[in-house]
Amino acid sequence: MRLMVTFRPLEDAPGDAVTKHTVQGLIYSHLWGTDYWKRHDEARFKFFTFSDIFPPGDFRTDGEKSIIISSPDDNFIGVLEERFGERGTLYLGSLKVELVKLRKFSLKPTGRFVTGSPVVVRSMNTERRGFFSFYHEKSVVYFVSRLTENALKKYWVFTGEKPELDGPLFDRMVPRVRRNGRIDVYVRVRMHGSSFLIPGSTWKLLEKRITPRNRDFYAFLMDAGIGELNSLGFGFLNPLREDKRREKHGK
Repeated sequence: MRLMVTFRPLEDAPGDAVTKHTVQGLIYSHLWGTDYWKRHDEARFKFFTFSDIFPPGDFRTDGEKSIIISSPDDNFIGVLEERFGERGTLYLGSLKVELVKLRKFSLKPTGRFVTGSPVVVRSMNTERRGFFSFYHEKSVVYFVSRLTENALKKYWVFTGEKPELDGPLFDRMVPRVRRNGRIDVYVRVRMHGSSFLIPGSTWKLLEKRITPRNRDFYAFLMDAGIGELNSLGFGFLNPLREDKRREKHGK
């Protein structure tokens, strides 16, 4: 299930005034007093993610922006819809915004996906305690194996079922390559008074043949996100339409 939140800034601000941690804070602040209010402190999968804010760029009072929050837990999305709808204004950190529209909806996996936020996995170098980058570690095999392991574990924890993969997690993976020829993109995250960069990758095509046997699994991944740090807004997936045109939202 998904919730698209459309808002209008009530003051101009640079695009980097709102970070992923800011959006995460907005979500958690509206879970207070619900069955989910302790989720932030629990050492467990959070089972939600969110897209990058779109369209990208600075915040202007004459323009609207949106973000999509997704979760395989329909009730979680319903609670956020109700809580957001109780207020005409929201705060993204210090940026006050006017709520324009809420739209709850669901999408089916088409077998072709595009990322709406960078995908992050832990580094293969355990001594670094950081996150994987293609530039430094160069192992596609490790990246895919880590991605697969994480996806299977999340699905098992959420459903109590262990899916059987028919081949690799994705049959075809096409990354977005930067102008400098690199795949990695670095996202600055501010937490607990400090600032640091997290490497990730974005993908213009992740392809998998959808069958009745694996449909629920890929529907779950589409809403839970792939990779790690999903609750910080990484690993958001959108399905591509059957006619191969991209979905307009969340990329």
